Amino acid sequence: MTFALATLLAMLFAPLAQAQLPAPGGQPNIRAALVAESDRPAAGGVVALAFEMKPAPGWHGYWANPGDAGLGMRLKWTLPPGVTVSPLRYPVPQRLIVAGLMNYVYEADYAQLVTLDVPVGLAPGTSLPIRVQADWLACTDEICVPERAELALDLVVGDGIVDAARRGRFDAWRMALPRPLGGEALFEAKAGKLRLAIPIPASAEVGETYFFPLTEGAIDYAAPQAVRRKGDTVFVEAALRGGAPAALDGVLAIGGGRGLALHARPGAVDAAAFATAAPLNAGEPADVAGLPATVLLALGAALLGGLLLNIMPCVFPIISLKALSLIRAGGDERSARIEALAYTGGVVLTCLLLGGLLLALRAGGELVGWAFQLQDPRIILLLLVVVLAIALNLAGLFEIGSIAGGERLAQQGGAAGAFWAGALAAFVATPCSGPFMATALGAALVLPWPAALAVFGGLGIGLALPFLLIAFVPALRRRMPKPGAWMGRFRRILSIPMFITALGLAWVLGRQSGVDGLALGLSAALAVGLALWWAGRRQWTGGGRGWLPMVPALALALAALVLLPHVAVPVENGGVPGDERFSERRLAALQAEGRPVFVYFTADWCVTCKVNEKAVLQRRRVVDAFAQRNVAVLVGDWTQGDATISRFLERHGRSGVPLYLYYGPGEDPQALPQLLTIDMVLKAIDRS
Repeated sequence: MTFALATLLAMLFAPLAQAQLPAPGGQPNIRAALVAESDRPAAGGVVALAFEMKPAPGWHGYWANPGDAGLGMRLKWTLPPGVTVSPLRYPVPQRLIVAGLMNYVYEADYAQLVTLDVPVGLAPGTSLPIRVQADWLACTDEICVPERAELALDLVVGDGIVDAARRGRFDAWRMALPRPLGGEALFEAKAGKLRLAIPIPASAEVGETYFFPLTEGAIDYAAPQAVRRKGDTVFVEAALRGGAPAALDGVLAIGGGRGLALHARPGAVDAAAFATAAPLNAGEPADVAGLPATVLLALGAALLGGLLLNIMPCVFPIISLKALSLIRAGGDERSARIEALAYTGGVVLTCLLLGGLLLALRAGGELVGWAFQLQDPRIILLLLVVVLAIALNLAGLFEIGSIAGGERLAQQGGAAGAFWAGALAAFVATPCSGPFMATALGAALVLPWPAALAVFGGLGIGLALPFLLIAFVPALRRRMPKPGAWMGRFRRILSIPMFITALGLAWVLGRQSGVDGLALGLSAALAVGLALWWAGRRQWTGGGRGWLPMVPALALALAALVLLPHVAVPVENGGVPGDERFSERRLAALQAEGRPVFVYFTADWCVTCKVNEKAVLQRRRVVDAFAQRNVAVLVGDWTQGDATISRFLERHGRSGVPLYLYYGPGEDPQALPQLLTIDMVLKAIDRS
């Protein structure tokens, strides 16, 4: 029903509604207020705006797709030059049947969110007048009334700070939004029925379930839905309204006000699995032994994934730092155990913080994955400075213990140093996607948040497990080398991988921020290096106060973090001759031509990805095999984040890179392991 038709109906039935309509000058039936998360958004940043809607008792508003009748909110913006606004995002709706018509509504207070982008370069204090005309339909079970409000906000360009009270309100509103689905959904239309297959790990708690379609006219809204579950799949069967849609978007409500936003493509849905699945809304889910047991399975996968991270190429330079501390502890059982526990605390706490931030961002509708922190060049610059300082310390340029507060850094022995070593190891290592991690993180994205945090904590325990075993198993500790003069030489040798790591971070910084950003980052690193050199000279000569030069150096590094540009370097070539940039449209076109396609997703900061590219994908045997079999190669670069790639990764049950997929002609994609070999790739393309 269009807004004009709703208005006409309201006018026709106005005499019946006089007792329910507000008196002149009274409050509307649904009060609306426009609220900004920050009144002083930063130039070049974003600020969330909320339409806070408060229905009067007995009245309701509508979702984006209102169902058989109704109307969602319509907005007409008047914005300052350069300011843009995102589409409206709705919370998970409710169902309401009136006279046999299905309505998707909100019967209690709710909020709809948008994101406002503020242009770069605006001077602090610049006024940003925001004006919007909002139209919506307010209804009871008997009458509908079109309502309108002229809403205004006067923002001022500033520091972007959000006060705690307002952040709490927005966090609560974001939690009501549907989260992105962590996998690919399929639908099949046949014999008047539309059947959906939605991947949800068996470990995920799912309550009363219902599919709200965003694609209008795809299904009969009022017809009952059959919802079933078997293993890692939830099936939904609904009555078709017309022909089969080309694609299907919607929200799967999973109880407790929670929902998963999904995009489904046409595909075969396993009829046998659907037939043997148990009704989800009528009793216990099929093949689910209960949440506690299934969470333990996810925890087990997280532990194994974290344990295997210790042998991934992206983490070895960091864990080598603790090798010296454990060797230094020698036979001192108490010191070894204290350091191991402190190291574990640093690892687990960092994993929990990263996991909690990831869940919060996804609850806010952001399409981010497990490596989101390394997609920010400021984080890369911070890591560059820290890793360079560690490398210089290991090389013997200075001793951290003599610099004020320096004993708390990662290289120093003792509990504090072990804690920071663990934090650094987790921060750098966990973005690598190794075996078992895809299963664990895929489950964490849809589990209730306490269980999800437990999975992230399990990942940290797995990462720290080797050091715990060495500290608490005397037989293993006795096999460690004895302390001696060789440790000085070994320490300097360990500086080599740290310098290589710093060099790699500088390269990533240049990829993310261009030549100007690289020059700024190297200037900050040089200033910190010179200050540490000065401190070291003062230490050796007994001059004291060797830490004072760190003040201007750190100030310069802080300024670099603030001024660092975020300009992506275009991906011209992913490393394989003839490769192309990934897009779903290009993938579909190549499949339509009947060509085999090899798709891989990478990032400049992912060491595993780069090792696979150099050791496998760029080798002559693989390149020749691609050419001989006319295999098209598509590369998706996730260095700075990309919503399209994030969505594609989630549909394949991944929250990070690398991901390797091979599409044989007319076949479903075959996923290859995260650690590739030449034979794996050749076997995959020979099979089709």
